[in-house]
Amino acid sequence: QVQLVESGGGLVQAGGSLRLSCAASGRTFSSYAMGWFRQAPGKERDIVAAINWSGANTYYADSVKGRFTISRDNAKNTLYLQMNSLEPEDTAVYYCAARNGGLVRTTEKDYNYWGQGTQVTVSS
Repeated sequence: QVQLVESGGGLVQAGGSLRLSCAASGRTFSSYAMGWFRQAPGKERDIVAAINWSGANTYYADSVKGRFTISRDNAKNTLYLQMNSLEPEDTAVYYCAARNGGLVRTTEKDYNYWGQGTQVTVSS
């Protein structure tokens, strides 16, 4: 089992940047594929980005391609999401998630463990 704690959210102006972190407990972080999801008010939770166990394979939602970068440091048991050129439409609660097995997946049901979420608000 793994416990996940997100940090790094906040309020930023459009065009700005934020870096989210997700600290994972346990000694088997490197065996999990990881993902970032987000949920805006009144909307479903959607995939933002995902990364395989080694970091060699990644996935991005079309809406964030070229602006967001997912990465991981297995030595530090930490997942990151670098968010640049933020837009008001990026406003949401951002969640990190871990899935048993190291391959990238893009749907909620494929993930086994979730953090509590961190709020990102982008003002226009």
